[in-house]
Amino acid sequence: MAKKEPIYLTPQGLEKIKDELTYLSETRRQELSEYMGSAIADGDLRESAAYDEARLLQSQNETRIADLEEIIHRAVVVEHQEGDEAIARLGALIEVEDKKSKEKYNFRLVGTHEADILQNHISDESPLGAQLMGKKTDDDVTFQLGQKKFNYKVLDVSFE
Repeated sequence: MAKKEPIYLTPQGLEKIKDELTYLSETRRQELSEYMGSAIADGDLRESAAYDEARLLQSQNETRIADLEEIIHRAVVVEHQEGDEAIARLGALIEVEDKKSKEKYNFRLVGTHEADILQNHISDESPLGAQLMGKKTDDDVTFQLGQKKFNYKVLDVSFE
């Protein structure tokens, strides 16, 4: 059996995944069990949309629980180490400036399973994240998305 690749996470990312697993295993599983019981109590299961929906939701929940357990099992937590403050890596908060528009952006560099563009958490495997890895203040970053090319200057790398 082939060994599976590790999944790199920040300590906060691992906690978030563990919290979701706890919720799905303890709270959501119970809610779905009650919903299933209610659907069964309604009668004829062959034509019960509520029963079919309950089964589908239960299946999705169990699949997500299995996925989260696998992520936790393969997780490698990347801790901040003193002395590495100036080098972009997982967990780093990076401020960049668009060299053309002079607009400034802040990104948190995280593992793939923690990425959330709405919170400006970008994956180390994304085009921008991959280019930011290992960069220091004043380094230039160039990457392409489709036909558009982006040029940024790293203004700051920190670990807050």
